[in-house]
Order: sequence, then structure tokens, then C-alpha cells
Amino acid sequence: MNGYEFSKAWFDFSFANSGKVKPVHTAIFFFAIERCNRLGWKSEFGFPTDLAMEVLGIKNYKTYSKALQDLVDWGFVQWIQKSRNQYTANVIALVKMTKAPTEALDKAVSEPCTMHNPEQVQSIVSINKLLNNKPLNLINLLNKKRLFEIEKIEIPKNHQDYFEWALKFQKLFLKNLKNKGAPLKKTENASFKEFVTPIRLMMESDKISKAQLQLAFELLDAEDEFWKGIILDTHKLRQKIGQLIAQRKIPPKTKEMDLRTTEKIKSYD
Repeated sequence: MNGYEFSKAWFDFSFANSGKVKPVHTAIFFFAIERCNRLGWKSEFGFPTDLAMEVLGIKNYKTYSKALQDLVDWGFVQWIQKSRNQYTANVIALVKMTKAPTEALDKAVSEPCTMHNPEQVQSIVSINKLLNNKPLNLINLLNKKRLFEIEKIEIPKNHQDYFEWALKFQKLFLKNLKNKGAPLKKTENASFKEFVTPIRLMMESDKISKAQLQLAFELLDAEDEFWKGIILDTHKLRQKIGQLIAQRKIPPKTKEMDLRTTEKIKSYD
């Protein structure tokens, strides 16, 4: 089915069930169609709750979740993976709806048209609907969210590598901080923008390769404590990655290293 067929099936159903269909159902279903279209008509796709609520102006999570469940119950949407809460993404599929009655609406729509336009001329101009395969620009919305709350399916394809590296380093920084008995809150609550943007700039602007990122990760995961107290986020990683890799074979002075590391961790959070 294409967008027109989904639209026709929905309004056929709405006309036959006007007592239970509300504007919120139409809004959610058509945003699902739009998102599916922009993702290239994937059979299954992520449908982030907070994004849908913001785009559609729905303020109440219960209102949104009930309406989406109604669409599932009525056979227009299928659950693939249900979100745990309003901050995680549903994974859904659009269902090819063929059960909705069509004759009543066809008649209701065509009769007034015939009455007001007795002499109709058939157009020879074709109508083409744009198929937009570009993903929604979600980055501005994702930037506000905490990194650990985001699931990979919410991320546009051209940012997935950056996201995976950011998440990998976040987990490493948390482990290093925990081993030192340092506060974790700042790193745990880091936003998508705070951790992903420096990774993106390293890979795009600084031309840091994946092999270099992996080497930096291994060095920060090694026994050497010096850099563990210096590099505690991806912003600092971007600043220091050249020195980190260049000095990987130079043994630091132990006493000076321990002092600087301790002071850095004390003042971090």
C-alpha cells in the first residue's frame, strides 16, 4: 500500500465509525504514515513517543498512548516492540487495511460533487506524490535527551556510528570514575549533544579514524591511570586524543601522574 491507499482506508473506517474516531487518532496515524514514507517505507520502523507528541502537540502521555493502542486494536498499526515509557521509542508497522467499508463514504463524497459540478472534465495531468526517502531531522530533538535513554532505532543512519562510539566511551568513563570512587551523575546525565557531537567532529572534521578511536578506547581502558583522570568526556577526548595516542609508549612519572589524576577527579563533578 502507498500513502493514498492508507489514507483512503483510514477515512473509510472513520466514516463508518464516527462515534469512536477522534482527531488524535487521525493525527497519530498520519504522522506514522509520514514517518514511514520518510524512512523509505520500511516494513518496521521506530516511532519515538516524545517526537510524535511534540510534532502533534499532544501534551498528555495517557491520551497519546491510548490513541495509539486504539490504532493497534482497530488493525491499522501493529506492535513490533512496545516502549517501556514515554522516553523510549515504539517500533511499529503499518498494516495493509482491507476490511474498512468503502461504499458509504464513496457515495457520500461523490453525490455532492455531482450535484455542484454536473459537467466535469477529466484532467490529463498526472499527480505524482513525492516519495521522500530522507530520514526526519531528529537531531535537534535528540540533542535534548540523555544519551543512555536513546535507542539506536531512533538515530538517523548517518549518525549511528557517532552514537555507538559515544555510548561506548560513556560506559568506559563511568567505569573509570566508579573505580576511583568519583561522582557519576554528570556522566550518567550527559546529553546526546554533549557526547555525540565531539565524536562526530572528530570523525568528520579532524579525520580521526575508527582505528584511532579504538586505540584511544583501549588506552583509556588500560592500567595506566594518568589519562583516566584527564579524559572524562568526549569533548576532552577530542582535545587530547592526539597526545593520548602519541604518548602511548612513554611511561609517565608515577607520583606526578597520581597527584594530577586525584585532583582532576575531585573537581570533576
